[in-house]
Amino acid sequence: MAKDRRKQGRGRAAEPVSEAVDGGLAELVPDRERPRARTLLIDGAPQSHVDLDDPTHLDFAYQRRLGHIADLAAPAGRPIQAVHLGGGAFTLARYVAATRPRSTQQIVELDAPLVQFVRRELPLESGWRIRVRGGDARAGLAKVPDGWADLIIADVFGGARTPAHLTSTEFVGEVRRALRPGGWYAANLTDGPPLAHLRSQIATVRTVFPELCVTADPAVLRGRRFGNAVLLAADRELPIAELTRRAATDPQAGRVEHGRALLDFTGGAAPVGDADARPSPAPPPAVFR
Repeated sequence: MAKDRRKQGRGRAAEPVSEAVDGGLAELVPDRERPRARTLLIDGAPQSHVDLDDPTHLDFAYQRRLGHIADLAAPAGRPIQAVHLGGGAFTLARYVAATRPRSTQQIVELDAPLVQFVRRELPLESGWRIRVRGGDARAGLAKVPDGWADLIIADVFGGARTPAHLTSTEFVGEVRRALRPGGWYAANLTDGPPLAHLRSQIATVRTVFPELCVTADPAVLRGRRFGNAVLLAADRELPIAELTRRAATDPQAGRVEHGRALLDFTGGAAPVGDADARPSPAPPPAVFR
C-alpha cells in the first residue's frame, strides 16, 4: 500500500499519511514547495523534515545547527563514525550520509513502530551505511565500543520531553566513553523561561567535557520564549568563530555563547546526577499552534 501511495503522489498532490506508534499518532505531512519532502509530526508536534530528493536540505533551524556541527566535526567530505540517539525521520543521519559518503552510522530509537513507519514511507538509500538499533538511547549507547564515535548527537524526546536518564552526569560520562579523543557531543535541548533546565544541562556537561558552546535563537537565550538550544561539547578547542558565522547567517539567525559568557549564563546552576535528574520541561501548548 505504501508503495502505491508514493507512485500516485507523483501524478497528483501527495496526501498526508498517519499511523499509530508507541509515542502517539505519527503523521507525515507533504511539503508544498518540495515534491518528495515530508514533515514528521507526533501528536501534532513537529519532529523532523526530510526531502528524499535532497537529503542535505535541513528545514528546521535546530537541525541546521546540528548540520553545521556535522560539517565541522572533520575535514569536508571525510567519512566519520556517528551515533544518533533518537531517530525521528533519520534526518541528520541522511545528511551525514549525503555530505560524507562512506560514513558509518548508528541510530538508536526506542519507538519500533515509528522506525517501521519511517522506513516504509521515507526509505533510506541502500548504499548508506546506517544501522538502526531498537531500544532505549542510553542502553544503546552502552553497546557502542569505547572510543568508536567521531560524533554523537542526542535528540531524544518522549512526549516532547527529554527523558531524565539522558540528562545526568552519568549519561554524559557514557557519551565521552564512546567518543574517540577529539570527538564531539551535540545535544538538542529544549527549555523556556527561566531556563533552569538548559543552565543545569550546561553545568552537567561541563563536569565531563572542558570545551562547550551553545547555539540558539537570541530570544530563547534571553528567556523570552520556549525553544531549542544546541549544545556542543568536546575535549578540544571548538571552532567558535565558524559556528558563530554560520549561526548569524542562518535564515533564522542564532547566537553562540561560549567561554566566560556561557559561564555567566549558567549562573551557578548545579550539575545533576541520576539520583536527582528530571526530564526537560514540557513545551507550552502554544508552541505547536
